[in-house]
Amino acid sequence: MDEVRFQKLAALFETQVPFVAFLGIHFVSVASGSVRMEVPFQPSLIGNPVLPALHGGVIATLLDTCGGAAVWSQIGEFDRVSTVDLRVDYLRPGRPETLVGTGRVIRLGNRVGVVELRAYHPGASGEPVAVGTGVYNIKRGQPGNARDLEKLIDSHLE
Repeated sequence: MDEVRFQKLAALFETQVPFVAFLGIHFVSVASGSVRMEVPFQPSLIGNPVLPALHGGVIATLLDTCGGAAVWSQIGEFDRVSTVDLRVDYLRPGRPETLVGTGRVIRLGNRVGVVELRAYHPGASGEPVAVGTGVYNIKRGQPGNARDLEKLIDSHLE
């Protein structure tokens, strides 16, 4: 994936998806069909104050965002992606620290993409907090259908 497309993809998710921006999720790397993101720890992300542990919704959102971006990294500039199904298996509590999410496309068709997902803490990739699978609908587009979105993204890159 070229650097300009990476910047556009990151800008789309980080600035145009309010919930992603609210959580502070940011891109670390993108290659064709593969994404790595992080959500920095904030006390407001705790779901279980007794342990303490990250809220499962934060983990699921990170994984879903990774999945959608991984599919988007392999489709056309004017195509769009939406989540059809998301399965998350929580394996251990998320500690109150930064959480890494990865998505890797395992099947990409004309209308559907399937992504393998993992969430873990930095330095502990062998001890995932959660794993999952995302299924994403791909809507093939035409250049004229995406001009407003492209302008919005480009305005955040200037």
